[in-house]
Amino acid sequence: MIAIVGCGPAGISAALYTLRANIEITIIGTRQTALALAEKIENYYGFAQPISGKELFDIGIKQAKRFGCRVVAEEVVAISSCDKGFKILTPNPSEEFEVSAVILATGKQRGKVDIKGLLEFEGRGISYCAICDAFFFRGKKIAVIGDGAYAIAEANELLNVGCDVTILTNGSEPEVVSGSSIKLITKKIEIITGRERVERVIFEGGEEFETEGIFVATGVASSMDLARKLGVLTEGDRIVVNENGETNLPGVFAAGDCVNKLCQISLAVASGTVAGLSAVKYVRALRGELEK
Repeated sequence: MIAIVGCGPAGISAALYTLRANIEITIIGTRQTALALAEKIENYYGFAQPISGKELFDIGIKQAKRFGCRVVAEEVVAISSCDKGFKILTPNPSEEFEVSAVILATGKQRGKVDIKGLLEFEGRGISYCAICDAFFFRGKKIAVIGDGAYAIAEANELLNVGCDVTILTNGSEPEVVSGSSIKLITKKIEIITGRERVERVIFEGGEEFETEGIFVATGVASSMDLARKLGVLTEGDRIVVNENGETNLPGVFAAGDCVNKLCQISLAVASGTVAGLSAVKYVRALRGELEK
């Protein structure tokens, strides 16, 4: 099976081409896409009149379903290697998948958390990947900044190495509350401070929280977040792929805004096509279906 993470133009285009190859396809993603939020689209081929991003998004989903594709409306919070290839986790334990190949197509992370002191301490106690860095913080008192399923997933990774974990929602009401050993603070953050490394978070009103490290997990996991956790090569704000949409990790492909310099629907569709066809070739090779 091939899993496509993301249900925007790149993900849907990849699905349409992989479905024709008689390979089981599952698209996993939410409506939190740049396309679904676009008010009006006038420069995409085939539409004589403007169309809203929501309309075009819905058309794509219906098109994939008409071809027999399963579409799972869940957020992907983690991807890891397993015996079958890759294991994909969502906040819903009943919606976990083991697949032979993955196509990352969830777009770019649009905007970072605006907290004073965050950039100054990147690499000095600030991290964006629990799977990558949890080992270095084992047994320590750690904060996770976020308010949703992605933050919970990162907190659980830290709990696995014996960290004392507190989620800081930065003034937001948490979307997900799970795990009795995960503490929660909903106060607005004013500044992150320390000397050589992160030492404390100061909230509005002056209350302080001492910590030995902070993991940032706001919003939903982007293609870049998922790629870094897998060890996929990235450059700036893009995933590095070759002309076939292949990353440096066999079985992992990427398409759309996460690989393109220009964020355009037409380019997302094209790169989704390329990644989909390459994923088909990869899975067929695993099955021994390609001619020697």
